[in-house]
Amino acid sequence: MDVEKCVSARKLQRGMETYLVRVPSDSKINQGYGNAYIRIVLFTILSRFDILTRMNTQAPLGLSLIIPVLNEAENLPILHAEISESCSKLGKTYEIIFIDDGSLDNSFFALKKIQRKDPFVKLIKLRRNFGQTAALSAGFDQAQGEIVITLDADLQNDPNDIRRLIEKIHEGYDIVSGWRKKRKDKFFSRRLPSMIANRLISQITKVKLHDYGCTLKAFRKEIIKNIKLYGELHRFIPAIASQMGVSIAEIEVNHRARQFGKSNYSIFRFPRVILDLLTVKFLLSYSTRPLQVFGFFGLISGVGGGVIGLIMSYQRLVLKQPIAGRPLLLLAVLLIVIGIQFITLGLLAEIMVRAYHESSDKSTYYIQEIIESDSEKN
Repeated sequence: MDVEKCVSARKLQRGMETYLVRVPSDSKINQGYGNAYIRIVLFTILSRFDILTRMNTQAPLGLSLIIPVLNEAENLPILHAEISESCSKLGKTYEIIFIDDGSLDNSFFALKKIQRKDPFVKLIKLRRNFGQTAALSAGFDQAQGEIVITLDADLQNDPNDIRRLIEKIHEGYDIVSGWRKKRKDKFFSRRLPSMIANRLISQITKVKLHDYGCTLKAFRKEIIKNIKLYGELHRFIPAIASQMGVSIAEIEVNHRARQFGKSNYSIFRFPRVILDLLTVKFLLSYSTRPLQVFGFFGLISGVGGGVIGLIMSYQRLVLKQPIAGRPLLLLAVLLIVIGIQFITLGLLAEIMVRAYHESSDKSTYYIQEIIESDSEKN
C-alpha cells in the first residue's frame, strides 16, 4: 500500500470507530435488530481495515530523510512543504526526521508546529549544539527506511533531486552523492576552499568525488547503519564507507542561493578538514594494522641511528679519532631511542586494536551476499 492508501484507510477506520460508538445499543425493540446488524457489519469492516493498516505499519519504510537543523526557523515551513510535495510523488512510504542541534531561535517551535500537522515527521531535540556530525548520527540511529537521504535545512538543497538519487540507488549503487556543479556561494570564502579540499580528499582517500561537502546524499540502510561517526567526519562518509567495498556514484544536483538566515560555515573550518582527512586516511589504511605505520617510521629512525653509530664507532676504534661531544653521537643515540619508541607504540596499538575487535565482536570484513546450494541449506 502506498502513502495515500495508508492515510485513507486510517481516516476511514477512525470514521467508522466514531460511528460505531454513536450507534445506540438501547434502541427500541423494533429498531434493535437493525442497529445490532449495523454494529456487526461495521465491526467486521473495521477489523479488516485494522489488519490492513497494521500490515502496512509493519512493512518496512521505503525512505528516511535526515535533516539537521540549526537556527533555520524561517526556512523550515517552506522546506517541509517542498519535501512533502516531492515525496508524495514517489509512491513510497517515508519518514522525515528533523534533528534540532541546539538552535537558539524558534526552530524547534516551528518543527513542533509542523509535526502536529504531519504524522510522517519525527523530531529529535539535542540538549545542546553537538555539531552536524552528531546530529546526523542521531538521525541515522532513528532511521527506519530502506534508503536514507540527508539534506540541509537551509533550502539550498533542492528536494526535487530526491527522486534522481533514489533512481540511482535502484541502479545498484550503495551511496549516491550530490555534486553542486553550479554552486550559488561566494567564490573565495566558500567555493575555492571547497575545491582544494575536495581534490585533496579524492587524492588521499582514492575515492574520486567532486563535492564531498554536499549534504544531499542517499545511502542504503545496511551501509549507513554500519558507519560510526564522531568529530566532524560526516563529509567523509563515502570515503569511510569505501573500506566496506561499497559502490559509489555521483550526480549533479540543483543548488540554490540561501534565502533566509545566516550560514554556519566559516573559512576557519578548512584547517580542521585537513586534520580530519589525516584521521580518515589512518583509519582507512592502518586501523587494523597500526604496527605497519609506526613500525615503518621506527625502522627508519632506528636504522639511521644505527648507521651513524657504526660510523662513529669506526672512527673511534679504527681511526682513533675522538668522538666525545660530537653532535652526531647524540643524534645516533636519539634516533635509536626514537626508533624503539615508535616500534613499541606500534605493538601497543596492535594490542589495543585486537582487544577492541574481540571485545566488541566487531568484524574486520563485510558480507554483501551469501549464496549456497539447496543441499547445504538442508
